[in-house]
Amino acid sequence: MMNSHNILESARRTIFTESQSIANLTTLLTEDFSRSVQTIFESRGRLVVTGIGKSAIIAQKIVATMNSTGTPSVFLHASEAIHGDLGMVQPDDVVICISKSGNSPEIKVLVPIIKKFGNTLIAITGNTTSFLAKQSDFILNTHVDAEADPINLAPTNSTTAQLVMGDALAVCLMEMRGFSAEDFAKYHPGGALGKKLLLRVADMLDGSRKPEVSCDAPIKNVIVSISENRLGVTAVVEEGHVVGIITDGDIRRMLNDRDNFSDLRAADIMTRSPKSIKPTDMVTDALNLMEDFSITQLIVLDGSQYKGVIHLHDILKEGVV
Repeated sequence: MMNSHNILESARRTIFTESQSIANLTTLLTEDFSRSVQTIFESRGRLVVTGIGKSAIIAQKIVATMNSTGTPSVFLHASEAIHGDLGMVQPDDVVICISKSGNSPEIKVLVPIIKKFGNTLIAITGNTTSFLAKQSDFILNTHVDAEADPINLAPTNSTTAQLVMGDALAVCLMEMRGFSAEDFAKYHPGGALGKKLLLRVADMLDGSRKPEVSCDAPIKNVIVSISENRLGVTAVVEEGHVVGIITDGDIRRMLNDRDNFSDLRAADIMTRSPKSIKPTDMVTDALNLMEDFSITQLIVLDGSQYKGVIHLHDILKEGVV
């Protein structure tokens, strides 16, 4: 039985050996890597990534990364390919085949067919003398001295090396395409990431929640405006321009300071020159502004026109964090 110390030591040993395998990849890079990147970049077709077993799982991850960073890619399972799925390979496609040994039966059947099609073939393999390597146009060497497991059988170091090589290809292609945060947002419109990159203040404004009072409004009207809209704030508007704001915090401070407020008006307790943001600004900009000034609401102004209020709670509820 392993105790806690032994378990932690095993985990550390695994992480260390995998990190060494990754670091060693830098010594295995050749001009074949550069030519592979250039070929994929200049291709008029897609990138087809194939493999079998654990390598097939890595191939799917590489495809996902490529698609999300601007390189159209498809996954082709090596065993299914020789039973009809080869029809997805088009003349202009570049094919990456992943195999640690490069000598599995499926690879030996698949590779000659791809070569017959005339597609450029890139091998990601740990065996540069294998059948796959000899048949490929370019070889990306992912050799590892051993796997991380104690019996040197479970794909660990080898699959990690394959994955990292795929990531290296993807990042190089991103840089060659000048792939920007805006480009990334186009492929990730959902979830917190997409919202951070795409959501603008105008997208979150609710036209039915636009609290405002006049400068001479009695405090009762101010409280009603704040309460009805549930934004914790109301704008003070004079001749169509926002001249101040009153927050629920201002109301609490007023109640603490005075026993009688019947003679007070909105202008008496408002904060002048409130912090504001434009409808076209990103929601992340609004969030940063709130954090900088330790506030929870911002007045939204389109020029001098009052458009509404954006609240921290609405931003958090939207998942923009």
